Amino acid sequence: MTEIASPYIATPRIMVLGVQPGTPPFRIVEIDGEVVGAAKAMVDVLETAAAYGITVHDLDDPDVVRWVGGDKYTWKPR
Repeated sequence: MTEIASPYIATPRIMVLGVQPGTPPFRIVEIDGEVVGAAKAMVDVLETAAAYGITVHDLDDPDVVRWVGGDKYTWKPR
């Protein structure tokens, strides 16, 4: 069977960028390509998503959330 490559690449609505140095360290959160805030913990990502009407059932689902520069447990600069 031959699979046809789709020109569409799924982009999750939520992007959590790499850890930024600070006191405390934080990660920038984007929703639909727009910077909407900073998160200092996983719960901040969930609260920000909820504020924009997005219910997140699985933080590990790459179709929902993309973690850049670490996963959901990365909250300190490397």
